[in-house]
Amino acid sequence: MGSPAAVARILHFGVFEVDLKACELRKHGLRLKLPEQPFQVLVVLLEKPGEIITREELRNRLWPGDTFVDFDHGLNNAVMRLREVLGDASENPRFVETIPRRGYRFIAPVAGSALPEPTTTESEVESGPVPVATASPTVERAGLADTPQAASVRRRPVTIRFAILIAAILVLAGLLGAGLSHYTRAGTPNSNRVQNKSLIVLPIENLSGDKDQEYFADGMTDDLIANLAKIRSLRVISRSTAMAYKGTRKPLSQIASELNVDAVFEGTVLRVGDRVRITAELVQVSTDRHLWAETYESQMGDILALQNRVSSAIVNEIRINLTPEDQERLARNPAVAPEGYENYLKGRYYWNKRSDENLTRAIGYFEQATKQDPRYALAYAGLSDCYAIISAEIFGTMPASETAPKAKAAALKALEIDPTLSEAETSLATVKFNYDWDWSGAAAGFAKSIEDNPSYATAYQRYSLYLMAMGRTEDSVEQIDKARELDPLSISINFSLGWRFYMARQYDRAIQQLRNTLEMDPSYELPHLVLGLSYAEKRDFGHAIPELRKAVELSHGTPLMVSALANVYGRSGNKADAEKLLADLSAESKRQYVSPYYFAVVYAGLGRPEEAINWLEKAFADRSNGLVFLKVEPELDGLRSNPRFVALQQKLNFPG
Repeated sequence: MGSPAAVARILHFGVFEVDLKACELRKHGLRLKLPEQPFQVLVVLLEKPGEIITREELRNRLWPGDTFVDFDHGLNNAVMRLREVLGDASENPRFVETIPRRGYRFIAPVAGSALPEPTTTESEVESGPVPVATASPTVERAGLADTPQAASVRRRPVTIRFAILIAAILVLAGLLGAGLSHYTRAGTPNSNRVQNKSLIVLPIENLSGDKDQEYFADGMTDDLIANLAKIRSLRVISRSTAMAYKGTRKPLSQIASELNVDAVFEGTVLRVGDRVRITAELVQVSTDRHLWAETYESQMGDILALQNRVSSAIVNEIRINLTPEDQERLARNPAVAPEGYENYLKGRYYWNKRSDENLTRAIGYFEQATKQDPRYALAYAGLSDCYAIISAEIFGTMPASETAPKAKAAALKALEIDPTLSEAETSLATVKFNYDWDWSGAAAGFAKSIEDNPSYATAYQRYSLYLMAMGRTEDSVEQIDKARELDPLSISINFSLGWRFYMARQYDRAIQQLRNTLEMDPSYELPHLVLGLSYAEKRDFGHAIPELRKAVELSHGTPLMVSALANVYGRSGNKADAEKLLADLSAESKRQYVSPYYFAVVYAGLGRPEEAINWLEKAFADRSNGLVFLKVEPELDGLRSNPRFVALQQKLNFPG
């Protein structure tokens, strides 16, 4: 007798049916979303149920001969997607069995008919426990596909980000628990592995289709990156650059080439209720070899402990030598309240948007997270981050006297819980720099943060800013270059390099770098601001003023942007417009806090030095962050010979 596919248009297995003519996979009559290649793999397997279909046969059937280099990646991905939709697992399969180093076999009974005739009930096929790889021996095994919600997962929102990071975590955690003595399925013995020292974690793909849950997916990807970044001997590409590849379909080899990394992690996640299914793979780019490609399922569980297991699994696969400190860090199994974790991820989502409104929202979420889990160090670090910069010159909408003590308290609490947390160490150093004006303490804090986590780009970025404020131009540029190596596509870091050139009075280099940054995102207001100021220092007001007007427009008239435009109006001879903007700032200060530093900037542009210094002295009393740049800010160059200005600079006690 021929295979079922040879005589039937509709094939049945379990609760599924395949319509060969319509090219559809259905469950209980509902069409499931399955890409073309996974569907074609399924069709080939169904042609000969119970027989081994070799990888070579699949390549010849489904991939043209000129795509041989990408074949392994394409087939592994296709099988992963197929298993994901079927609710299957490679370790204990119900449908698709992997034959190591040979191919695959469809092991479930297959029936064919001319018309759909599903005769097998779900309970008959799926009543037993679903064999899946679990995150730990304590995780209960139960099938995601067995739940009533699974049939309607396409039609309702689900929390995916949690799924994503947990998914990534679960995948690698399961591998760790199972033992990593060999590459999974298509691999080679560990002894043949090439040591990898650099890695990118691509954004884990949200399969729910629920865009409202994007904060969760991104947040969990962030956490996996942050956990791996703590390993000193591993270079991990930072968050901003990784997220730039979200939704792209570039070949992994191209991504690796663009970023100069050895290995790439990618995965997908699906959550129904309190259960999560993830598929993930780790690819060694130099050999185009999949170190593993697996599907895992579990309850949500202890997410931070799972992150550590995932990180350990990755480290084991890419053969990184761990220091005792790294081993101790990865061995920790902290717990976190699920509600606190979710609010933490929401906080980080809005933190990354870097606006006054979004920072305020982030503070609210971080505060909720710390209340829900008072031992959650990362939530305190996030809270400290927000308070540390919301009163800085770049925002200046809250007085430093109000925010700095909160930032310091949150950072100290985080370090009390986890003394190795570089995010908290960086936040504390930022407070010492911005508010305490404790220059040596800030420098030591940034150095310790970098030592604890050499892949934390933000630590290099903040240290660079500190060095520039101290007048150490070359050292500052060196540190921001290190940040760019870790996060080359970060708009914030690329802007920061342009800002450093501006403060170093290298205006042509600043203009070039800021224009490059605006090519990445023309709607980012800060590059327009500093670009305008750079043109102004060259006395090119024809280019300066349009850029500054654009910055005011994009920022909806924040005091930072308005004061800069007023300063340049004054310097260009347009006193009337400068005075008008000064009046606007005065009116705004009656509605909300406006840093005295901004008024000083306007009066400096108007050529009224005594009034400018009056406001700088008020800024000193307010501990305004703008004063940390007193030594290097070009906008204040017209005041430098004034004895009162010299005295004020001496009061700040900058290092020689």
